[in-house]
Amino acid sequence: MSDATSPRMGAQILIVDDEPEHADVMADALRRPGHVCTIVNSVPEAIEELQGGAFDVVITDLRMPNSAGFLGIAADGHDAGLKVLELARQHQRDAETIMVTAHGDVQTARAAFKHGAFDFIEKPLDLEVFRNLVNRAAEQAMVRHEGRDVGDLTSRDGAEGIIAGSEAMRRILRTVRTVAASTLPVLITGESGTGKELIAQAIHRNSKRASKRLVSFNCAGQSESLLEDALFGHVRGAFTGADKDREGVFEYADQGTLFLDEIGDMPMTMQAKLLRVLESGEVVRVGSNEARHTDVRFVSATNRDLKQMVEQGTFRGDLFFRINGAHIHLPPLRERREDIPRLVHHAAARFASELAPGAGVPEVTDAALMRLTQATWPGNVRQLLNVVQNMVVMALGEQAEGGPIRLDVGHIPDDVRSDDEPEDLPGASGSLAGTSLEQIEKRAIRETLRLAGGNREKAARMLGIGERTLYRKLKDYGLR
Repeated sequence: MSDATSPRMGAQILIVDDEPEHADVMADALRRPGHVCTIVNSVPEAIEELQGGAFDVVITDLRMPNSAGFLGIAADGHDAGLKVLELARQHQRDAETIMVTAHGDVQTARAAFKHGAFDFIEKPLDLEVFRNLVNRAAEQAMVRHEGRDVGDLTSRDGAEGIIAGSEAMRRILRTVRTVAASTLPVLITGESGTGKELIAQAIHRNSKRASKRLVSFNCAGQSESLLEDALFGHVRGAFTGADKDREGVFEYADQGTLFLDEIGDMPMTMQAKLLRVLESGEVVRVGSNEARHTDVRFVSATNRDLKQMVEQGTFRGDLFFRINGAHIHLPPLRERREDIPRLVHHAAARFASELAPGAGVPEVTDAALMRLTQATWPGNVRQLLNVVQNMVVMALGEQAEGGPIRLDVGHIPDDVRSDDEPEDLPGASGSLAGTSLEQIEKRAIRETLRLAGGNREKAARMLGIGERTLYRKLKDYGLR
């Protein structure tokens, strides 16, 4: 698990406080480590967000006189925060809740814990202690949330690109958990860089063969003779230079999982030999007549359209049906943009810890995050991770001694941009100076709605706010 001061990715946080200035101070403290904060100033507003949004942590003040009388809250509003905790438990089952109050007596603390609070902190806040407390709560909430949907298919087990914020990815990981328990062969399709090998790793880790080997082999660019030797092995004297017996990947993966990547690049003659092995479970080494039995879970992947290749006669139909026991298609990153902010924060924290241990979690500016979210990403997650790594390196070179790591638009390579990116995008020059907050927010909402195809629910998730809050802002700004 991550250190308390280093959340593995930005969390969605709801702050409920009837003192706007105090709420802003808390939000500013939490945005530095990469969290996304939504602020409301009353219990009725909190209900809208709790019912329409999705949060990892809910932070609420105890006393809010402006909510007195609402849903039975006391006349002086001294128990308003307890009502928020109760509502959070109803509507945000995976969220952790934190009570903030200037009236921190033992009785209040007990009441907060009775309502399911993660912890209790008194005003005036020590912001460092507050940040660490929220980071711990966020970490626990995210682990629970991921665990409920996808078992242990998280980055903690080496699947660094699997961020399941979007519904598409959550469905995929639920499918992974289901098929992992079976013996079905699995075909994973998707563009290059979408994380097909990570899904294969997740299938293996969650299968009954997890204690055995996972062997990965890429079929692309292999001649027929080299491919046959690599897959099935050879015996001594089979060809010049074969001075000893060698087992192929099928034998090496025996009792475990074999992952063949880019199976669509396999020559037709090798496809027939592969089919025979998959049907019989027996391999014959090059230069031998002796069949050897193997028992492997077979997983394959390709960025090609195998159905079309079957129609064109460049891929065997019988092999296609054999390997396609279960099919998992990974969408390109441009079709799951709501995952990009979490991927960016997660990658930035990881690369910073690797390149400059102890330097802290990088801050990613809103302008930079907007640009990264809008980009087309032809190289998908792999390209995004490379770009974030480059940004961290550049930011570290500019970092003042002891100062925060700040990733801004100027650190993004020039070739990373959207197809229709406007030249006057706020922050395009690397600075938001002179641009009003209202203009920035209005532009962010408009661009996010465009990216979400006009879907308000999806746009609200991408912006980190509740759908009702987004609807209210659309009315305020006169946006459609």
